[in-house]
Amino acid sequence: MSLIKLDISKSGVTVNSEMLAKAQQANELLHSGKGAGNDFLGWVNLPSSISAEEIAAIEAQAAKLREKAEVVICIGIGGSYLGAKAVIEAMSNSFEFLHRKHANPTVVFAGENISEDYTFELLEAVKDYSIATIVISKSGTTTEPAIAFRIIKAEIEKRYGKAEAAERIVAITDQARGALKTLATNEGYPTFVIPDNVGGRFSVLTPVGLLPLAVAGIDIKALVEGAQAMEEATKAEVAVEQNLAAQYAIVRNELYAAGKKIEILASYEPKLQYIAEWWKQLYGESEGKDGLGIFPASVTLTADLHSMGQYIQEGERTLFETVISVANSKHTIKVENDEQNLDGLNFLTGKRLSEINKMAELGVQLAHVDGGVPNMRIEIPQIDEKAIGELLYFFEKACGISGYMLGANPFNQPGVEAYKKNMFALLDKPGYEEESKAIKARL
Repeated sequence: MSLIKLDISKSGVTVNSEMLAKAQQANELLHSGKGAGNDFLGWVNLPSSISAEEIAAIEAQAAKLREKAEVVICIGIGGSYLGAKAVIEAMSNSFEFLHRKHANPTVVFAGENISEDYTFELLEAVKDYSIATIVISKSGTTTEPAIAFRIIKAEIEKRYGKAEAAERIVAITDQARGALKTLATNEGYPTFVIPDNVGGRFSVLTPVGLLPLAVAGIDIKALVEGAQAMEEATKAEVAVEQNLAAQYAIVRNELYAAGKKIEILASYEPKLQYIAEWWKQLYGESEGKDGLGIFPASVTLTADLHSMGQYIQEGERTLFETVISVANSKHTIKVENDEQNLDGLNFLTGKRLSEINKMAELGVQLAHVDGGVPNMRIEIPQIDEKAIGELLYFFEKACGISGYMLGANPFNQPGVEAYKKNMFALLDKPGYEEESKAIKARL
């Protein structure tokens, strides 16, 4: 039984039999493998297919890295880092960087940008710590992570020598081919496989996400169990009326058809900021094609009420809002009484911050609905591995259903290659001579 609750009562959408049938058909397409992009549907039954042996192998490799390194640099871009980053941010102490002693290695990220300053500062930051790296790339030739890996690999080999480096570098890559697979075989790196039928943005529950999470001390077994529960709750045989992912997909598509072109994912817990970043890639890359798609945006409240709040309340009425609500906090802090009461807040004396935060959430929802912003609310009981695992699979399944309902292929991304041709031409990559002449003439 899943832990997540979905409230669509303030969305303004009344679900009818036609919508239910369309969503049911989309979900059945995902499970039958007869829809567009069906060669990338390995994620659909992924949670239930993860064996205890696979979890044990990942945890064993994570333990080796934990013994060797104080800092593990995870190299990847897009889905090859966002899922792990999102779960680590959600599950970690927000101020762990201030703690002198860490029970687990610190996992940091590289290869998601080509910033010279970021890379320099990363190398400077880790120079007094023992390091290892997890490099994630199906091909091994994606520009951003490949550059980062060159640099990090050289640093590890310089410090420890090639033999020891081979125990401090783990490759997550294709099973049989590609530059990274070839290098890993030649150098003797431990490897894990990115399944051929799982695209990057759906890969958080493969070794792509699970190994960095295990290194960081996350309970990956509980994470997978959460995802398994949501897989069971959204399988093809489940009636759409009970399928929360299908209901979310229905409302999104109905609001889009009614002119709501922007979805804002909001939360009142800053720990969920990178869950929103992961969600933005998932939906933006899956639905934004063929001139179609809801634009995914995000805010962290109440902080962003003092920046984006004005626009959400009274700006152009082309947006709707989905709120991730957390029912229970892990810790308790109450407001103290103040004799002078200069701030006028003694009426809050004895109240928990979580209670105040919840009233802010409900007050904002009412204000936004009154202002013409349809709202949905996804509630998780608390921020823990099982709830986050459920949430990740919930969004993945809803994305597949929603994309098919929209009429898009949710599993390709032809547009992301457009910039590379121009970049390679500008950098005079061999084989791009004609493109180089043409683009430089334009400039």
